[in-house]
Amino acid sequence: MNINGDFIKSKSAIGSETLALIDKPMGNGYRSTAMDAVAVTTPISRAMDFVTLTKPEITFMVLLATGVGSVMASTSLDAWVLLHALFGTALVASGAAALNHFLERAHDGKMRRTASRPLPAGRLAPREALYFGIGLSLTGTLYLALTSNVLTSLIGLAALLSYLFIYTPLKRRTHLCTLIGALPGAAPVLMGWSAVQGSLSPQAWLLYAILFLWQFPHFLAIAWLYREDYAQAGMLMLPNGDSEGDNTFRQMWIASLMLIATTLVPGLLGMTGKFYLYFALALAIGFLFFVYRLSSRRSKNAARQLLHATVIYLPLLYMVMVLDKAGLPTG
Repeated sequence: MNINGDFIKSKSAIGSETLALIDKPMGNGYRSTAMDAVAVTTPISRAMDFVTLTKPEITFMVLLATGVGSVMASTSLDAWVLLHALFGTALVASGAAALNHFLERAHDGKMRRTASRPLPAGRLAPREALYFGIGLSLTGTLYLALTSNVLTSLIGLAALLSYLFIYTPLKRRTHLCTLIGALPGAAPVLMGWSAVQGSLSPQAWLLYAILFLWQFPHFLAIAWLYREDYAQAGMLMLPNGDSEGDNTFRQMWIASLMLIATTLVPGLLGMTGKFYLYFALALAIGFLFFVYRLSSRRSKNAARQLLHATVIYLPLLYMVMVLDKAGLPTG
């Protein structure tokens, strides 16, 4: 069977896509000896590509922080307040992620770990991601203003704009982008707090500081793990001329130690009970072990282990913080 001059040799189903292996005619009159794969999309695969644009793993962490902010701000939690805050924040975060895909589509195509994303792979058109991202962002911002309060909506909008138009372009201009990006990256916990109280207290900023500092070991581990990919795309995620990692791991140690110290403050101020304080100390020992492991070995395997440790550490810390604050049994 001929499709635009290309002869199909075989077909195989992979997930919700069908791959057609074809022998393509070359422009010089000769035929290609290599087999090229053409993805035939289905409604399910297109829907999954739009889900991919929202960066579900990152959005989950955003919602986790939002929920913690709401719970810690509440004397008696209103489930509807929490649900409105989570839904509106999910829309804003998903919209920001989709627009980030749109803005970085050319650079994503240069990196192995991102080349298969919907836009660089050509499964979705750029304008589809643009309209999708704008729609989610505007809907989420308006939803938060109507169901939560204007402050929560403005925090979300400020985080979205600074993420897209300050942090994103800075990734190709200065390694300080991680510092800049951590500012909007910690905003969800403020959104959760303000959704409940309509204002921001010192305790809210303490929670913000924890999330702000956590991002440094997390993202520096990613930057070290994929440093060749980032260099290929011209992204300055690591300090200039730091091929040995001395400056990178110095920054990681400073941020990690500051993080550990900050996580103890809620227990010392009475925001939580003593159990949280002891648990935070125990988590700190494990967390610093992986930081030490990476800084001493400086291998990709150690970077991957620290990356996994960071995404386990924060949810566990939040879980015990919420349980100890709520006075629920923890053991």
